[in-house]
Amino acid sequence: MATNLTDEAEFIRIANCSGFYGDRLSAAKEMVDGGPIDVLTGDYLAELTMSILYAKKAKDPNGGYVGTFLKQVKEVLCDCMEKNIKIVTNAGGLNPKAMADELEAIAKELKLDVKIAYIDGDDLLPRIEDLKSAGQSLINIDTGVALADGNRNPVTANAYLGAWGIKEALDQGADIVVAPRVTDAAVVIGPAAWKFNWKRNDYDALAGALAAGHIIECGTQATGGNYSFFQEVPTFSKIGFPIAEIEADGTFTITKHKDTGGLVSKGTVTAQLLYEIGAPAYLNPDVIGHFDTMKIEDLGNDRVRVSGTRGSSPTKTHKVCINTFGGFKNTIEVLLTGLDVEAKAKLFSDALFELVGGRESFDSVTEQLIRSEKIDPETNEQAYASLRVTVKSSDQPKVGRIFGAKVIELALSNIPGFTTRPSGGAGSPYMVHWPALVDGKHIVERVHCGGVVTDVQPTSQLDLEDIYYQQVPVDIAPLPKGEMVRIPFGRLFGTRSGDKGGNANLGVWAKTDVSYSFLHEFLTADKLKELLPDAAPFDVERFDMANISALNFYIKGILGEGVAASTRVDGQAKSLGEYLRAKLIDVPASIVPEGIVPVATPSALEV
Repeated sequence: MATNLTDEAEFIRIANCSGFYGDRLSAAKEMVDGGPIDVLTGDYLAELTMSILYAKKAKDPNGGYVGTFLKQVKEVLCDCMEKNIKIVTNAGGLNPKAMADELEAIAKELKLDVKIAYIDGDDLLPRIEDLKSAGQSLINIDTGVALADGNRNPVTANAYLGAWGIKEALDQGADIVVAPRVTDAAVVIGPAAWKFNWKRNDYDALAGALAAGHIIECGTQATGGNYSFFQEVPTFSKIGFPIAEIEADGTFTITKHKDTGGLVSKGTVTAQLLYEIGAPAYLNPDVIGHFDTMKIEDLGNDRVRVSGTRGSSPTKTHKVCINTFGGFKNTIEVLLTGLDVEAKAKLFSDALFELVGGRESFDSVTEQLIRSEKIDPETNEQAYASLRVTVKSSDQPKVGRIFGAKVIELALSNIPGFTTRPSGGAGSPYMVHWPALVDGKHIVERVHCGGVVTDVQPTSQLDLEDIYYQQVPVDIAPLPKGEMVRIPFGRLFGTRSGDKGGNANLGVWAKTDVSYSFLHEFLTADKLKELLPDAAPFDVERFDMANISALNFYIKGILGEGVAASTRVDGQAKSLGEYLRAKLIDVPASIVPEGIVPVATPSALEV
């Protein structure tokens, strides 16, 4: 087995330098210079990013990859070769070969002998009709509608590949591995499997690496970024990116380089573990990781150890990220000031749609009244509410400048205090995310390395024995009783939320066993809908993760047709958790941490 580590090494240090397309450019150099690492990884491909890369490739057939990654590599490649650090990334996006060619040019410019591998096999767009003929209906897993019945034109269709192509490339001696649309954790699972020469059915070890990859994939979200209890973070200056030290059995430690900002704690790791998941059985084409089996221990000094993650046989299918052209949309926002906000909103919107042919003349109309005004405001700005109107149509001119012009026509003839914010101008195209599944027998990863092409089959096609691990129930502390007081939800509980196509997840965790016993009893799916009325129309599923004192809620359909098509102000549901933390709830006084002052007792509020 090819390896860049000594046989005595007890773990492999895998560092992340990017959580999304647009993350801190200097992070790659910081991770290489900041201390010892064995592998430098970067995750760039959110579902929305695939739409962005499609637009780039449509303009330039040689594009379609993450260009900023090339700048990062140019800064660190000399040091990586000197220090024997492997580079593994999914920045290849829609065109991994073109990126590999660019990397070859950089290596030549730097006069370095670098072995570069790239992987493909994820692009199913040219095969859509053949897949349909083979019985693959590409049913939208959120709506149940087959692609053929959806009246949508796919522009990208990429299967989420696994980690074994990455391992194969590293086994063949690659210094850089450029991946296309692989699972987010694959860039971590692959190097760990390479280091320890794991077999396809080493499911517990693979599940540990899956969890490690999931935790570090979003960069500094594991080291204090976007953390509910942000006051615990010593400094956000030069916040460090995460490192996973993975051991042979899949146990791992999350840390960061010394003398960097941020925080690695049980809380920051738990928060990221809950990010963008559904059921605790985390599905993956390499392994199913059971996140309700792991143990998280805070070792102090920015080190958190995660052990005991159990794994099962992977899914027989691969998820496919399909993006379809949705049409064009435009959003205008009108400020409503002072009194009679609802009446002003109705007056304006009725007048606007009378000018543009009626609401029924658009494919979709969304009107959102955002009540942010204060009673007896102290500033002009505190008197504002806003009306957001989003229109969608396959006819671009209808939602373009004509629509904006009709808004302006009302400036002197409608509501008092008429004020608008800039609109979408000519109307922008948008993509509709279409998540689907395809049978693994239709997937083959192709590894291109040193002029040789190697086919890698998914684990599901290897006829291995099916293994499924059933969790052992966790005892929950007795429910606390006694006097009740009213406090904001977020003074007791942390949250982390995000998008999953047209759905959103909202993870909630408690810091103590006794507060979790209250959370477990209190926060049902129905109670969540009561606290968040705008989630009430949607199907909400709750999952329990008592092993880490957490709950996860999956809110189906709240983001509509995906991030690019969403009409919400926060189309990625990043703020959903903090919205919940702002709600007032009644809790036993005995579980309120010292220093937290109740808003009032329930009885006082009822008087």
